Amino acid sequence: MPRQYPIDKVRDIGIIAHIDAGKTTVSERVLFYTGVSHKIGEVHEGDTVMDWMEQERERGITITSAATTCFWTPTYRKGEKKFEHCINLIDTPGHIDFTVEVKRSLRVLDGAVVVFDGVAGVEPQSETNWHYADEYKVPRLCFINKLDRMGASFEHSFRSILERLTPQAVALQIPIGIEGTFEGVVDLLKMKAFRFEGEKGERVIEGEVPENLMKEAQEKRHHLIEKIVEHDDKLLHAYLDGQEPSLEDLKMVLRKATIANTLVPVLVGSALKNKGVQLVLDAVVDYLPSPVELPPVKGVNPNTHEEEERKADDAEPMSALAFKIASDPFVGTLTFFRVYSGVMKRGSYILNATKNNQERVGRIVRMHANHREEAEEIYAGDLGALVGLKNTTTGDSLVDPDHPIVLENIVFPEPVISVRIEPKTKADQEKMGIALHRLGEEDPTFRVAGDIETGETIISGMGELHLEIIVDRMKREFNVEADVGRPQVAYKETVKGTAEAEGKYIRQSGGRGQYGDVLLRVKALERGKGFEFIDAIKGGAIPQEFIPAVEKGIEEAVQKGVLAGYPLTDLEVTLYDGSFHEVDSSEFAFKIAGSMALQEATRKAKLVLLEPIMKVQVIVPPDFLGDVTGDLSAKRGKIKAMGERGTVRVIDADVPLSEMFGYATAIRSMTQGRGSFNMEFSHYEEVPGNIAQQIIEGKRK
Repeated sequence: MPRQYPIDKVRDIGIIAHIDAGKTTVSERVLFYTGVSHKIGEVHEGDTVMDWMEQERERGITITSAATTCFWTPTYRKGEKKFEHCINLIDTPGHIDFTVEVKRSLRVLDGAVVVFDGVAGVEPQSETNWHYADEYKVPRLCFINKLDRMGASFEHSFRSILERLTPQAVALQIPIGIEGTFEGVVDLLKMKAFRFEGEKGERVIEGEVPENLMKEAQEKRHHLIEKIVEHDDKLLHAYLDGQEPSLEDLKMVLRKATIANTLVPVLVGSALKNKGVQLVLDAVVDYLPSPVELPPVKGVNPNTHEEEERKADDAEPMSALAFKIASDPFVGTLTFFRVYSGVMKRGSYILNATKNNQERVGRIVRMHANHREEAEEIYAGDLGALVGLKNTTTGDSLVDPDHPIVLENIVFPEPVISVRIEPKTKADQEKMGIALHRLGEEDPTFRVAGDIETGETIISGMGELHLEIIVDRMKREFNVEADVGRPQVAYKETVKGTAEAEGKYIRQSGGRGQYGDVLLRVKALERGKGFEFIDAIKGGAIPQEFIPAVEKGIEEAVQKGVLAGYPLTDLEVTLYDGSFHEVDSSEFAFKIAGSMALQEATRKAKLVLLEPIMKVQVIVPPDFLGDVTGDLSAKRGKIKAMGERGTVRVIDADVPLSEMFGYATAIRSMTQGRGSFNMEFSHYEEVPGNIAQQIIEGKRK
């Protein structure tokens, strides 16, 4: 089958935002206006297309990112069918516990629409998502939503974007009216007013700019044009000579600047009231890139270890990245992928270059939320899903076996919270193992481990809600009933200095003995570096075949910890010397020697405990400000900033996770139910000595 639409008409975009800014509401409008759905689903009524999981509909939040494909002809080209664009859309979650979904979606998207609540402006999760988009250099548009709400302010929201995210934001529109009187938008480039009529706002009516907004619109347009012409010397000179650039030229330069991440267009509206969404779709087509407008994707050839690149072209060798694994009750495992170059064909063989094994492409499907449509081929720049791949996990590169390349992987944050879980009955025992394995494949921030001493299963994730949803999914999707313990903090251990130690394991038992002798050096690394093993053996002091055994022994000891049974991190271990016995040395002996040497060396290098610190934002009425700040300080919190948002006060603080359990109830009782908060993981920090002692002695659970 030939391609149905040219690659330059494809847009791969995601919708990202803080929780409750209205992403799913925007997505539902997009599906309605593009004709994918014939009824608008509402989050508050629990009948949305993109939030299809039962838990999402019950809670009114997005948990997994949903992908769909739709087609759009810009409003100013209606009737010209040849201008139809294909938009692959991913709606991502806003809740910090599901941050993995945002991160992996941004890795494979070419552009993003960042949605803001017109009352709150920039919120903590907006910042986190913005930094992820910066990390992957994803061009963005901003959409200030909910301008019909009480307390909404375009100026406040726009200012918060400039101050907290990027000074390069430019307003393309201003609202006509605000709160209850919000009725449309003024397009500053065209200097036209747009209103949305019809039962669902489907008719876009262009008119003149209202008299009372003319002065403000002219001032803002002047500022907008100045910002745009700065990015093109020719236009700048003409503008300084007093020539007004044409609309086409302005749009062309703004498009280039948006794709280069040097300008960020800002649009306004209210998705719930069906105002402004069509113009966001126009802006996606006008300013966000097609796959061919971005630099070729880079990777490493696993055979030559040379860097190679792949252009977004159907004629290039096939390369794709698996960005999500999902369990489907009807078809088994679904592997979502993005094709960067070439064509993924049904029945062909592909190489998983990350794991170096071949798989056959059985069924390919295009996804529409949780509905599937069979496909023969998926072309460069498109998203699809493969059914039934055996060994593929998130971040794997799926490529043409004759032209292997490993694309840049996706790095995920470490879990910060754990709970013990045990099946209710013997029958649940086996099913629980399968369920946890499946859920672990889907979600790289969810970990399962066994506690060797107690025989219990411990699950770890990004927050209480994350683990609650996992347990809920086990019950609904896998029919596993389980008892869950109290949440526990995922502490870590590290060293503060450098030290050396020897580990000797010698056993004589009549016949052949055991002999392993290892000398190690441990050194502290900066926060967030993890664990590194360096083999510095010279002159065969330890034969090559025993070194993997030493490394294994060290890794196991790192996982078990030394001080209080928590994993070691931010640690460099160098194996620099040792000795062996011609007859008695074995892998087993060197493994134990490695473990003994690590324990000895880390004790000498001054072991300390680390705890996860959360970035907390509390929103309270002014009367309760003193009580809340006092309480945060009592929780060992460091207050970073205090500000105002309309009539309420906003406190930003860093607080240890161990102090934040049950805070939702505490903040309600402290503020007569009027306060709220949200938190996300920030970093690990050393635990104060007296508290570390309590944790080690097992008093603090």
